[in-house]
Amino acid sequence: MKLGDILLLSLSAALVIIGTHLTMKGGVTLSYPVFMLAVVLLFWYQFRKMQLKQEQDSKESRPSKKPKNKH
Repeated sequence: MKLGDILLLSLSAALVIIGTHLTMKGGVTLSYPVFMLAVVLLFWYQFRKMQLKQEQDSKESRPSKKPKNKH
C-alpha cells in the first residue's frame, strides 16, 4: 500500500467520524457534504487499488521477450 492510498483511506475515515459528529450536533443537512466527500475519497481509493491490480496482472500475463533459438 502506497502513502497516497493510506492518506486517502485515513482521510475518508476521519471524514466519516466528523460527519457523524456533525449529524448529531447540526443535522443531516449540515453533514451531507462531509459524507459525500468521504464517499468520493473511498471511491478514489478503490479506483487506485483496482488500477494497481490491473497493472500487476498485465505485467504477469505479458510474455517475456526471449530470443528464439534457431537450429
